[in-house]
Amino acid sequence: MNLSFIHNRKWLVIGIILVAINLRPSITSVGPVIGSIREDLNISNGTAGMLTTLPLIAFAVLSAMAPRLGLRIGQSQAIFLGMVILTIGIFIRSIEWVATLFIGTTLIGVGIAIGNVLLPGVVKQQFPEKVGLLTGIYSISLSGLAAIGSGISFPLAQRLSSGWQGSLGIWSGLAIVAIIVWLPQITVKRKPVKIPKIDIKNSPLFQSKLAWQVTIFMGMQSFMFYCLITWLPEILQSRGMEPATAGWMLSFMQIAGLPGTFLTPVLAGQMSSQRKIVWSIGFLYLIGLSGMLFGSATSLLTISIAIIGIAQGSSVSLALTLLSLRAATANQAANLSGMAQSIGYTMAAIGPIMLGMLFDFTQTWTPALIIFIGVVVVMVSAGLGAGRDEVVTEPEVMERSTNF
Repeated sequence: MNLSFIHNRKWLVIGIILVAINLRPSITSVGPVIGSIREDLNISNGTAGMLTTLPLIAFAVLSAMAPRLGLRIGQSQAIFLGMVILTIGIFIRSIEWVATLFIGTTLIGVGIAIGNVLLPGVVKQQFPEKVGLLTGIYSISLSGLAAIGSGISFPLAQRLSSGWQGSLGIWSGLAIVAIIVWLPQITVKRKPVKIPKIDIKNSPLFQSKLAWQVTIFMGMQSFMFYCLITWLPEILQSRGMEPATAGWMLSFMQIAGLPGTFLTPVLAGQMSSQRKIVWSIGFLYLIGLSGMLFGSATSLLTISIAIIGIAQGSSVSLALTLLSLRAATANQAANLSGMAQSIGYTMAAIGPIMLGMLFDFTQTWTPALIIFIGVVVVMVSAGLGAGRDEVVTEPEVMERSTNF
């Protein structure tokens, strides 16, 4: 594997990695301490689910706007702005007050949304021949820190005098490092770009079946990921696990997925069709969820969580890779990324709060596991279409359109 490009443009690669590792831990660190937050602030499970849903709503709204922001001020400058907003959001969320908790959480979603959408475009533009490898590198960086965030969140809350506020606030330090390292990328002067009005009705993307399949695949894998990082500790605690152990099992799920997170984009970039990968992901998900649904022994649950982790890691990195593979240019990649993440995260946003309300009503997590199986079926169906060897539309049509 030739990695010489890293040495030639090492600071850009390091910057991409540092931005990527900030795109999940401020969210995945919430699940293990959500019980403490709920008790301290006297909120319901449904309301607590909003702590994951709010960033997803921000993703949905901002993902459609981020490519236009990138065109207006530059993709690198927009990513820098996103990191600044993320840092501010983390600080505000750490204040023990319901209003600041949700305001900060919303800002976190805004900052992450910008990075989510624009990183695939940066990779496509700067490393067009290394899309799979670079996507694998930043995907495993993203997923690795997401796993660490889940694992250390509860222990930190126990050890720090500030409790869950300090545990969630500590991630601001990592965001500040990313801001500093990304600074050289914003020094290039850009000429102002006139941004055309959004015309959703006539958007080539909205008329593309392939674009919709990529979008649905993105939405369903996001639904699974955010529901699991929010409620898996609670599901396991309902089975008798200690809170700290349940938090580490969430971390274990994400760590188990790291090999798939890295290898899937590399393999996908070398294949003309990614349908075999989609079938494998669906099979693993169904095996793991069946174990969660019908098993109760700790050993079986652990194996099931590991299998789910492999499927999850592979699905998120495949979704990110498809944003580049199904586009012909960097601008198209940003546009497709905006559509897929805007609509996809709208689909995903209902998950955490819906499952929290469902548990409040039924007092059992079995319906949630059945819903997960249905979501996987939809995800695989969309993925089989998204995995075919095509691009969303002709390059010249997409270049004239900046609807996303």
